[in-house]
Amino acid sequence: MLSQPLARWAMRRLRRDVAHPQSVQREVLQSLVSKGKATAFGRDHDLQDGLSVAEFQARVPVRDYEGLRTYMERAVKGERDVVWPGVPLYFCKTSGTTSGAKFIPLTKDSMPNHIGSARNALFGHIAGTDEASFLDGKMIFLQGSPALYKTSGGVKFGRLSGIVAHHVPSYLQSNRLPSWETNCIEDWETKVDAVVQETHAADLRLVSGIPSWVQMYFERLLDYTGKETVSEVFPNLSLFVHGGVAFGPYEERFKQLLGFDIPRVELYPASEGFLAYQDAPHVEGMLLNVNDGIFFEFIRADQYFEDHPPRYTVGEVELGVQYALVLSSNAGLWGYDIGDTVKFVSLDPPRILVTGRIKHFTSAFGEHVIAEEVEGAAQEAVAAHGGVITEFHVAPQVTPKEGLPYHEWVVAFEHVPEDLTAFANAVDEALQSRNPYYKDLIQGAVLRPAVFTLVPPGCFIEAMKQRGKLGGQNKVPRLANDRSMADLLLECTTPEKMAAP
Repeated sequence: MLSQPLARWAMRRLRRDVAHPQSVQREVLQSLVSKGKATAFGRDHDLQDGLSVAEFQARVPVRDYEGLRTYMERAVKGERDVVWPGVPLYFCKTSGTTSGAKFIPLTKDSMPNHIGSARNALFGHIAGTDEASFLDGKMIFLQGSPALYKTSGGVKFGRLSGIVAHHVPSYLQSNRLPSWETNCIEDWETKVDAVVQETHAADLRLVSGIPSWVQMYFERLLDYTGKETVSEVFPNLSLFVHGGVAFGPYEERFKQLLGFDIPRVELYPASEGFLAYQDAPHVEGMLLNVNDGIFFEFIRADQYFEDHPPRYTVGEVELGVQYALVLSSNAGLWGYDIGDTVKFVSLDPPRILVTGRIKHFTSAFGEHVIAEEVEGAAQEAVAAHGGVITEFHVAPQVTPKEGLPYHEWVVAFEHVPEDLTAFANAVDEALQSRNPYYKDLIQGAVLRPAVFTLVPPGCFIEAMKQRGKLGGQNKVPRLANDRSMADLLLECTTPEKMAAP
């Protein structure tokens, strides 16, 4: 059972273990190579005990899922010792945008990483606040279905959150909501409505999930109960555990829905591993999971598209630099390009922020605008001019009917700023201050300032539904280099366009 003394002891031990991240990571790599050398992948890449980092990098290239697909397909069919000794406990099935369905292995050695990291995040909150009252009431975990299926080789597979649901510790199970039956509902909107009906009278203390889908739950809860704020429905709600996307763009809307500024714990779980988590209240960034079966490498975003970009270890990174994240793990992933970008906000201990996706950007004109930049610009404009943003997406308009090309921001507001033109102008100026390439394009009259297109919040739900990405572990893309998402949003309704001056 979680408790204050246990939490404080656990965090002291954890911080001692990560006090020397570079040496810890070398030990992790040696352990991975020692076990992986007897696998098909290990033999193909001549993995041997005692390899240096440089030797490992020379033998194991960086690959995305497509580069590892042939190995994964063999494991899915039930072949033993392909990427990790034995056969996986599970496969996490995800739908990739470029590789179709992906089957990411979870092994007996890697499962504790997923369960223990979530526990450690709660330990960090309890140790830092001396507050554990959320354990005395109900907890909602908004997640994918826990239903599991079997591959042709007889290995169980499902969504990550559904797999993890089978391993939730017993001391959390008794207070967990929603019910198994409700969690198994596949249609997301039907599921959220069922969760509302099942939970509205509960003594809810903790809610966990991706912010966009928790926001949807809160909105439907208020519609169902007729209350003004969530705190009227759940007066003892005291903790929000979230991950998947940056919380900043949702912050004002959550304050409005909740009626107060809720304490939060941020997580960085992925199908490939539980990579980082917030280890103390009010700290910037999440503690990188350097001592838990994952060897991390980092490629500078400005070098990523080179033929053979340098690969940096945790002891070689710099503060504030955008890196693409590469990992090798005891799940049987080797030199795996996860597709995310991060930056370090602390080196001792190593703490990161997730800043976006390496291939999710707007760069139709060479500007390479990333998620962190548009999210920061939006937050700056909200702080200066008010308004509450529900969702937004940015895409290029390369061939406008008239005038110069521009970035189009498709935005759903819960409360529209009083001066929309001033708001749009503030966003554009803030983005120019963050991205000098974008600034040069504006000042050089290659682009005109951003155009804002307002749509109802329901358009984002409808667009995600049409993409087959509604709910669960799916996230609204902040940016695109094409107009596929933007066009879906604009098909939803006749939008109101407003250009920055």
